[in-house]
Amino acid sequence: MSENRITFLIQCEDSKGIIAKVTTFFYDEGFNILTCQQFTDNIEDAYFMRVSLDAKDLVMSREELSEKFRQVAEPLKLDWRVYYSVDKANVAILASKTSHCLFDLLEKHSEGKLHCNIPLIISNHETVKYVADQFNIPFHHLPVTADNWVVQQEEMKKLLKAHNTELVVMARFMRILSSNFINSFKEKIINIHHAFLPAFQGANPYKRAYERGVKMIGATAHYATDDLDEGPIIEQDVERVSHASSPAGLTQIGSEIERKVLSKAVKFHLDHRIIVTGNRTIVFPETEG
Repeated sequence: MSENRITFLIQCEDSKGIIAKVTTFFYDEGFNILTCQQFTDNIEDAYFMRVSLDAKDLVMSREELSEKFRQVAEPLKLDWRVYYSVDKANVAILASKTSHCLFDLLEKHSEGKLHCNIPLIISNHETVKYVADQFNIPFHHLPVTADNWVVQQEEMKKLLKAHNTELVVMARFMRILSSNFINSFKEKIINIHHAFLPAFQGANPYKRAYERGVKMIGATAHYATDDLDEGPIIEQDVERVSHASSPAGLTQIGSEIERKVLSKAVKFHLDHRIIVTGNRTIVFPETEG
């Protein structure tokens, strides 16, 4: 099956005939539909659709395809985007002192499991530079103090724009990004944190989880928004624990879940499987398409 694909993400108010009209359009234009996934939200009266096409059937320019589809989309009031798999997104990774999420992302990227380019890593500490060096990724150290954080965020933005960054991944980057920074990359910043929030905020959450005798450890990956740690959730996971788990053991379990959840969220974004609606996400499951 072709790895060269065209993906349409579509959302609109629910009504009859949408799937028929959309799929008929692609059939009439000579496309082989590799996958067609859909979801109807009966509570919000909304419809969501992901269509994956075989790009070898494209016999017109991208602009012409978009213009032709627009003629179908406008009468149906479709909100849509189209993506081409030959276009690799440039992804920047932000990290601080811990390396588990950073290493996992770089390892998966080196194995071809994340369809992107990673042109730079930015950190407020030099602690993780060895990880960047191991994978030959340019490393930028921007030390942060209470007095220079605004200035350093501007430096970060300059670096990201210079590398045409399309996705920013906070791989346990332990600084709070400003609204100005976040709004410069709306729905293009993915964050990861433990799933205890808002109960155990701040430092040493796993120690406090131990003190409270928690019975499960989890992690949440979401898009960053002005509301700290409350953006649209992309992926979550959880594992049961017991009274026998030490703070160090809980931290290790949490780290493993964070790695898994963050890499899945990044992959869903890169594979164009996510539609943001309000403060929720519709995430289409992985299939052959």
